[in-house]
Amino acid sequence: MEDLSLHILDIVENSIRARAKKIEIKIIEDKKRDLLNIEIIDDGEGMDEKTVKNVLDPFFTTKNTRKVGLGLPLLAQSAEESGGSIKIKSKPGKGTRIKATFGYSHIDRRPLGDICKSLIVLIAANPDINFIYEYRENGASYHLDTKELKNDITNNK
Repeated sequence: MEDLSLHILDIVENSIRARAKKIEIKIIEDKKRDLLNIEIIDDGEGMDEKTVKNVLDPFFTTKNTRKVGLGLPLLAQSAEESGGSIKIKSKPGKGTRIKATFGYSHIDRRPLGDICKSLIVLIAANPDINFIYEYRENGASYHLDTKELKNDITNNK
């Protein structure tokens, strides 16, 4: 994938397929520690231990439509190419947490890309899902919660 926003889009689509009703996307640019962290947390179906162990294998998939699942393996590869790593925690019925860490200034780190465009696509296509987006960069932060946004719009009519 060309940029990290496309990885985020792909992983969030997995959350949607897992029937998540709340999806958190956190991006933290920490230039002082030379790290870029991307975390995606959902309240979807979750995965058992065996599935979690297999999701980084590109020839493993839970989908019936194809025989490979490249989303998480490609994200892991992108993280590792920049000196980072990926951590996956999940429990059936509880949801999934994926955290990818990248070397911020590493020459092989992919650009973040058009995260705004990816968020707009996700929010517009999935109005029943509560998306929480948090972006932090060296102390400054931005927070978007679609549930709060919908409440504000409804209350101001």
